[in-house]
Amino acid sequence: MFVRPTFSILAIVLAPAIAYTWPSPQLDALEAIRYDQVGFNTIDTTLSSFVQPCNLYLFDSVAGGLKSGRSDAADWIRTAYHDMATHNISDGTGGLDASIRFPEEQARAENTGNGFVNTAGIVFAVFDRYVSMADSIALGALIAIESCGGPEIAFRGGRIDAGEVNNPGVPMPQESLLEHTQIFERQGFTPTEMIGLVACGHTFGGVQSSFFPDIANPLNDANDTEDVSHFDSTFVGFDNNIAGEYISGTTQNPLVAGFNQTTNSDSRIFGSDGNRTMRAFAQSPELFAATCADLYARMLDTVPRGVVLSEVIEPLPVKPSKVILTMNGDTLELSGFVRFWGLGENSTRTVNMLWENHNGGTGNSSLVFAGVSSSTGGKYTAAWYGFNPSSTFGFLSLDPVAGVKSLSFLVDGTLENQNGLGFAVQDSYMFSKTSCSSGAPLTGRLDVAVRNDANLTRLYIENKTFDSANRIVIVEVDVPRPAAPVAINSAYSLWSMNLTDQGVEFNLGAEIDGVKYSTAEAYDFEGFGTCST
Repeated sequence: MFVRPTFSILAIVLAPAIAYTWPSPQLDALEAIRYDQVGFNTIDTTLSSFVQPCNLYLFDSVAGGLKSGRSDAADWIRTAYHDMATHNISDGTGGLDASIRFPEEQARAENTGNGFVNTAGIVFAVFDRYVSMADSIALGALIAIESCGGPEIAFRGGRIDAGEVNNPGVPMPQESLLEHTQIFERQGFTPTEMIGLVACGHTFGGVQSSFFPDIANPLNDANDTEDVSHFDSTFVGFDNNIAGEYISGTTQNPLVAGFNQTTNSDSRIFGSDGNRTMRAFAQSPELFAATCADLYARMLDTVPRGVVLSEVIEPLPVKPSKVILTMNGDTLELSGFVRFWGLGENSTRTVNMLWENHNGGTGNSSLVFAGVSSSTGGKYTAAWYGFNPSSTFGFLSLDPVAGVKSLSFLVDGTLENQNGLGFAVQDSYMFSKTSCSSGAPLTGRLDVAVRNDANLTRLYIENKTFDSANRIVIVEVDVPRPAAPVAINSAYSLWSMNLTDQGVEFNLGAEIDGVKYSTAEAYDFEGFGTCST
């Protein structure tokens, strides 16, 4: 029963990475949502704020507190399972692919309730060109579990959104044990794993009377205004009470001790092996947590045949973020932040950024502490430093002729350079501050500074559009090569393009030495200077 971009000219290779070496656009985005949850530099990535506190239900309208009996965390976990449950291991169809977003699929009896609509409005808000809606569903469930006391879950990215609905596949409470067993086997789970996955899912949430009147009665409880009969007494957090209360005979789980024997599916499932699995879970919180960590990960990784997920995404020890290069006349402006995983604030720590330039030389600048972020319910912290040596925000002024090829960092004298690779920066093309805009709808001129010694064969705007299934499609619009060079300085020339009715946000792409690159974040057209009339 079971979602203000800045000018960014850090360019990154679009080809998929075999190992996670920064920069990698998709893995960078997924890693940020996974690990940059609360605190500094998390406004574009956080989902955890929607499940903290763990009894938070955003649609709760009860004055004076969260008293609906529902929680966002339970909705997110249920959404992930229902989306995955369409999988058929025999033919490879279905799986976690965001098909649950389609109204036709939500309208099925197996998907009764409004939790899927509610989830779509939150979890899907994080999806973009590098983070699919399906990855957003998986991340939402994972963050809900981990933020509310659950085990850490191995996360892989790269799910692909469905273009149409999948076949029905979610088990329903009135079905027999044999039918449940067959359904879970179709999904790829053994009878023992079925017991575990149901128990792991039902440590959160419950059954709402208004949607399931044949299972749960109205409660007339001022602290449970949505009339939710919970699966265990600690329904907003992860623990093994779902098993302990079942084995002790004290459970109020409406799918075990409900008034309708026909719909007591948890009772049939839990008891299908003589209670051996549930007894082991009740006796060992550690076993339950470890089992759930594995089953949750397998549930989230159940995808249609042909979808290849990444390796498990771990936090990068050192990770630049929002690295921006902008041309301003005779000055190359470099801004951004760097995150050091596992560190907190330390007033005595010294951090320096080094950069390699095109002349074979290096630069060196001290960095200023910017803030701390945390993740996994506060288990982990990370310290952030800004590239500007005197304030959290701002930029470094660099010589455009020398430019910048890669970054590295010194932390209390220890060199961090991504195992000798450095952190590559692409300065072959970048936004020029001579760009301008005016009017409504927006019109103007885009100026791009192109390095004269770069073998840039194509420059283009990347516009984000949507197909009929609401999936993101990137449309490329070429910026014409100038007939004659328009020099900005001795190292760069301008490529320009007049813009009419251009969308507010877009990225820049280029082909350099036969390789496609793209800016990591979108340009904000409204940030251009004003065009003279």
